[in-house]
Amino acid sequence: MALREIIIWPDPRLKQKAKPVGEVDAKIRKLCDDMAETMYEANGVGLAAPQVGVHLNVIVMDVDQRPAAEGEEPKKKGEGLFWLIDPVLKLGEGEFTYTEGCLSVPDEYEEVTRFGHIVVEYTDRDGKRKQKEATNTLLSVCVQHEMDHLHGKLFVDHLSALKRELIRRRMKKLKTQREAERKGEATAL
Repeated sequence: MALREIIIWPDPRLKQKAKPVGEVDAKIRKLCDDMAETMYEANGVGLAAPQVGVHLNVIVMDVDQRPAAEGEEPKKKGEGLFWLIDPVLKLGEGEFTYTEGCLSVPDEYEEVTRFGHIVVEYTDRDGKRKQKEATNTLLSVCVQHEMDHLHGKLFVDHLSALKRELIRRRMKKLKTQREAERKGEATAL
């Protein structure tokens, strides 16, 4: 397994649509493993292949990687891990508003309204076709959020033009700072 670099918005690669995978082979399983390692390293609950520069319909998710609620037993890393390859939203109804963040838009959180109830069909890492259903949960939000990435869309695209522009400016400053750090230069934000 290897860590992959997460692309930061407004990089134009995040606007490209992903392509179907079809058959799951060793190369796709390696991508799945790399994405899981990258997601955990970044403390995320979901990651889509376009976020690491691969324009294929692959998503990794572990919505159990969040702080346990009071009285709840914490989950072990990897316990809730699964992959959605070539996912298709079969049903989306109702509304659910949730405060979302994104590994490609670090440290920015905004409320987004999406379908409350979803049914998604997908192929797993072993090439088996499966289905998941969720209602008004982190899973229902995360599936839609990550599927947006496959269509070249980010959660900021669901925000007002003003909010999106303010976040864009902060992300450009962050990218400038990270590039300077890579070169060993200091920058003040």
